[in-house]
Parts: sequence; structure tokens; C-alpha cells
Amino acid sequence: MNLEERKYPVGKYQAPEIIDASQRESWMMELDAFPAKFRQLAESLTADQLNSPYREGGWTGRQVIHHVPDSHMNAYLRFRWALTEDNPMIKAYDEQAWAMMTDYQNMDISASLNFLDSLHKKWVQVQSHMDEKDWLRTYRHPEDGKTYRLDQVLGMYVWHGNHHFGHLKIIQQQN
Repeated sequence: MNLEERKYPVGKYQAPEIIDASQRESWMMELDAFPAKFRQLAESLTADQLNSPYREGGWTGRQVIHHVPDSHMNAYLRFRWALTEDNPMIKAYDEQAWAMMTDYQNMDISASLNFLDSLHKKWVQVQSHMDEKDWLRTYRHPEDGKTYRLDQVLGMYVWHGNHHFGHLKIIQQQN
């Protein structure tokens, strides 16, 4: 497996040109099922695997596991801001700095897996009550200056979960 495949085990995210209700429903079902799938894989990793990176210079399994709920929490908050404010400028965060914090380094993974379960339940609940206009609501990102539509963001975070699931699969298979 080459470096690019290790970095992007499910490929880079590409939003479909058309995002309709059927696509959103499919993504919401994936988002709803993701915590159980992620938990099953995460809990199957050994202590050595949890402390091994998926590639040289990459995060360890433990860091990946703690990162996913934190990243999805930020996405959930961005959804809420976009639904309650007019095209808000969201808050960015330094993912690498977060990954170096103590909890990502040595905390048991169960807290993050439990948090991911609860977070996705809330997130999918919010999404299941959105109408067509809500899905077209937007937020702006301060780092790239781009405006993101919520229907696109949904697909991006389904990809994000699968992306990091792929990293854990690499760790599982290499050790």
C-alpha cells in the first residue's frame, strides 16, 4: 500500500453534483449506523495497535478514535449554527494540536466511543427534521473562505468517518 492509499484509504472526498432527498437519506442512515461500526473495529484493536500509527508520521489508532467524535462534534455545532444563523462564520480548530493533547495520547477509548454514539443520535435527530430549505443553508469557513451548504457537509462527514475507519483497518491489518 503506497503513501497516498494510507493517507486516503477511501479516496479523497468528491461531492456529487446532485444531492437529492434520496442521497441525503442514504447518508443519514450511514451516519446513524457509523458509531456501532466504528466501535466494533476500535474495540477489536489490541493495545499495541491502538498505539501504532496507520502510516509513518500519521496518528495512532487511539488518536484517530478520539479525533472522530471531536471532529463530528464540531460538524454538529456547525450544522446548528447554520440552522439558526444566516451564513455564520464558523470556528476552526487545530486538529493536530488537539491530537497532541493528553486525552488523545493515553485516555481509554470508551469515553470517545460513547460520546460518538450520543452525538450521532442527536445529529441524525436534527437532520431528520430538516426540510429542503434547511439543507441549502450555509456556513463560511475562516481558513479557506469557502461557503459550505449543509447537504454537502453531510456527505463530507459520512466520508470523514469512513476515511478514519479506513485508517483503523490499516492499523488492524499491519499488526
